[in-house]
Amino acid sequence: MATTTAAQRRQQARVEYDAFIKSCPTNQLLDRISDKWVSLIVSALAEADGPMRYSDLGRKIAGVSPKMLTQTLRSLERDGIVSRTVTPSVPVRVDYELTRLGDNLSCLLTAVKDWAEHHIEEVVEARERYDTSSEAS
Repeated sequence: MATTTAAQRRQQARVEYDAFIKSCPTNQLLDRISDKWVSLIVSALAEADGPMRYSDLGRKIAGVSPKMLTQTLRSLERDGIVSRTVTPSVPVRVDYELTRLGDNLSCLLTAVKDWAEHHIEEVVEARERYDTSSEAS
């Protein structure tokens, strides 16, 4: 019986990732990055000219509560998508920016945001047609 190294086992696990299986780490990652706040935070950081302060993110993203902004930034930092830099001052300055991994992800999420902005009128029209035909049935 052949033994496998840890690196070989990790490689085999990568081959076996299946996002359609709920317990798969890729399914859990898709769940995280498909969150509305994640998409908006990553897009805001991607569009910024450098790091953004917490308060700037809160102002840029309409409707996000301080609690949700904090939770989302922490999860993105944990996943290696966002980096957090604390500068000791009075008051303390906290800046956020995308990591290399986050920058890579931002291309996709910004594209989805842009798609929504460009196609919202078509979606609204489709909804109206659907609602009108559903009421007639």
